[in-house]
Amino acid sequence: MKDTKAAPDIFDAGYIDRVRAFFASRPGGDIKAPLAHVRTFGCQQNVSDSERIKGMLAQMGFGFTEEPEQADLILFNTCAVREHAEDRVFGNVGALKGIKRRRPDVLIALCGCMVQQEHIAQRIKASYPFVGLVFGTHVLHRFPELLYNALAGQERVFEIPEGDGSIVEDLPVCRDGKFKAWLSIMYGCNNFCSYCIVPYVRGRERSRDPERILEEARELVRGGYKEITLLGQNVNSYGKGQEHGVDFPKLLRMLNDIPGDFWIRFMTSHPKDATRRLFDTIAECEKVARHFHLPFQSGSNRILKAMNRGYTREQYIELVEYAKSVVPGISFTSDVIVGFPGETREDFEQTLDLIRRVGFTSLFTFIYSPRKGTPAAGMEDPVPHKVKTEWFSEMTALQEQIAAAHSASMVGSVRRALIEGEGEGYLEARLSENIVVRVEGEKSLIGKFAEVEITGARSWVLTGRVKNVL
Repeated sequence: MKDTKAAPDIFDAGYIDRVRAFFASRPGGDIKAPLAHVRTFGCQQNVSDSERIKGMLAQMGFGFTEEPEQADLILFNTCAVREHAEDRVFGNVGALKGIKRRRPDVLIALCGCMVQQEHIAQRIKASYPFVGLVFGTHVLHRFPELLYNALAGQERVFEIPEGDGSIVEDLPVCRDGKFKAWLSIMYGCNNFCSYCIVPYVRGRERSRDPERILEEARELVRGGYKEITLLGQNVNSYGKGQEHGVDFPKLLRMLNDIPGDFWIRFMTSHPKDATRRLFDTIAECEKVARHFHLPFQSGSNRILKAMNRGYTREQYIELVEYAKSVVPGISFTSDVIVGFPGETREDFEQTLDLIRRVGFTSLFTFIYSPRKGTPAAGMEDPVPHKVKTEWFSEMTALQEQIAAAHSASMVGSVRRALIEGEGEGYLEARLSENIVVRVEGEKSLIGKFAEVEITGARSWVLTGRVKNVL
């Protein structure tokens, strides 16, 4: 087994040609391109990372397949946020054992947040000998080198360096969408919420140079992209400690000034770093979508303190109320953890109260999942899982009522929407507020903006008709 040594933080394109030559030298390699199966687990940042991986694979001569049985390379980009995500990965990796037995030449690779954890890497080494390449979040730019070493060598390759990571520009990209794109503006996190593994696997905050971000955004607009989503573990921290002096509100203004007809979205924001100035900026930038994903996690100050979130429920509510006053119609979505260690029924009631007061259009809700290596994993947790499940159901029922009322209030209005895709007998459009509308129309409308009249409402989905294509 080979654990490679640290290399400079540069993208060495020379290994692109070496991998090409390796596959060309195999029998039939001059007429049949190798195939890769790339599967992504987890967040949008992982999706963006996988697009970079596929960009490098495309330059190495790979085609892509949705069928692992057909692939010469099977790569899983993994998630560590919750235990369920890790269990899914291990279950899917275990199912690959038969493919490796039938086709010994196939290379199975794992990367991403989950494998950045030392105990996970050791488990893979010991229990999954058919996995030939494992690399962490800090060495994405070295993927061609690591792939070549795994293909050409006789040993397994593990590369899981510690550290805070760096930013490597100019990686090729093969985007999944043709009119919606992810644009990473920063990496890592400095917040260390007591339940969260992200700072340990993604490293400290690093912000990209604003000119490189603007250059990529202009390229996307020239390429016809209609929606650009800015990514970061905490986009509100963008630019902190940087000499260029561009913070997140200023970056939004710079992106908004790019000529073209497109929307700007972003995620994820941390409430402690969201400011009135940020909402003033959103109000003044016509291309920034009227939707804000602002995770509050708990409505109890006692639990927020135990989570190390850095704000109070009162501060959160005041921020939302100010946003609604300067950005009329802005919608809020959020993340909520149910059953954090030590949470009581009184704490949970405060979470329900906050949900009622804010009126979220939707929530991403989770029952607490302990993450090894985080402070919360060592906290006493006396509440039975059955009770947490009951709380979870109670909260989701409340949110469904709130969402249904909000959706009903929109019936009769005319909204600008981006036609995103096709369902069974309908097209799916999305409003600036990040609410889905089902409309009738031809497939040729996909990827275009349209004026949509809202004609009906359900809890999570609106129905409407296209009045005018923009």
